[in-house]
Parts: sequence; C-alpha cells; structure tokens
Amino acid sequence: MNQPDHQMPPKAVIFDCDGVVVDSEEMTFDLLVDEFSCHGLTLTRDVIARDYIGGTMVDVATRARAAGARLPDDWVDRFYRRLYAHLAKGTPLVPGILQVLDGLDAAGIPYAIGSNGSDEKMQVTLGQHPGLIARFRGHLYSGQTLGRPKPAPDLYLHAARQLGAMPDTCVVIEDSPTGARAARAAGIRCLGYAAHTPAERLTAEGAEPFFAMPDLLARLNL
Repeated sequence: MNQPDHQMPPKAVIFDCDGVVVDSEEMTFDLLVDEFSCHGLTLTRDVIARDYIGGTMVDVATRARAAGARLPDDWVDRFYRRLYAHLAKGTPLVPGILQVLDGLDAAGIPYAIGSNGSDEKMQVTLGQHPGLIARFRGHLYSGQTLGRPKPAPDLYLHAARQLGAMPDTCVVIEDSPTGARAARAAGIRCLGYAAHTPAERLTAEGAEPFFAMPDLLARLNL
C-alpha cells in the first residue's frame, strides 16, 4: 500500500472544536472544579485537564462518580445548561485559527469540525463569531449526535466521507489524547495542538505536536 505523502497538502482537514477552534476548555475546567467541589470531590484544574479532557460529559460524570463525586442523576443536563450560559457570555477563538482557515480557503482545501461536544454547544461557541459557522459549509459534526464519540474512530471517518476524502489523505487537528486516539484508529494523520496539553501525551497517541496555531500552515504544506 502506498503511504500518504506528507510533503503534499492534505485533501481535507478535520478540526476538533473545543481547545482547537474556540478557547473554551479553561472556562469549562473552572466550572467543573466548582461543580465537583459542590458535590464532594475536590480536584484541581490541572487534574481535570489531565484526566477528564476529550470525553463527553457523560464520561466526565462517570469518572467523577468513580472518584467520589455525589452527582445527582440529572447532573449532565444541569451542567450543560450552566455551561452553555457561561460560554454564551463570551468564548474567544483560539489565536491564529482564522489565519489557518484563510490559508485552507486560499488553497481550496475543504474542512470540517468533528467534536465530542453537542450540536447546541457548537452553535453557542462558534455562533458568537460572525460568519464562522458559514465557513464550515454545514460540516459541523457531533460525536454525541452520531452516537459514537471519540475515542471511537467513527466521527472522523464520517467527517472524511462528508468531505469527499479518503482517511489517509486527511489531517485531524486535535488537542486531546482522546481525540488523537480516535484519529489514529481512523487511520488519519493527527497534528496535536500542544499549547495547553503536554506534547508527550499527544505523541503517545500518535499525534505530531505543534505549539502555535499559525505554525499549522507550514505543517500542512500551505
């Protein structure tokens, strides 16, 4: 089998959302620290970033209960309502992401978002920035809606199909080990945004780390 040529631009690019397109992770961690504390579990932001990043909120609740949090049965729905209201107050873009999208548009390379977050969450965060959702031309995909969130490969495989590209011609942009694992399972090259995630954790899942979003253009050979 021929190996993909990483000296050539990809046929399509698939972005994670939180922490890659919108800078929402720190805001989410702050709320989780408060929520867990209110339900009997004291964790630092660093521990939450290390042990809880990348999954769905159902996964987060399961892990927190196993660690001793006394979360009510409807905690996930309650937390989502609180989180969306918090994010709606202002969720900044990851610095440099618009420059990356401009470069992809100039090269005629299609792109999508593949997020473990809900469709509603993407509308809340991305929708704050005029014209941003339209740039993705309908290619916003939620692992929750699909029913197969990361680390399963299905979300990224689905996004690649919708973009009309074979997996081994795509590139995934991730910031979590869970997402990098999903990309590897899908057979898609992964570039790991390591501005806030330890590079070695991304490398361990097969991702190639980079540290500033504008550097991504060179990594994509644009």
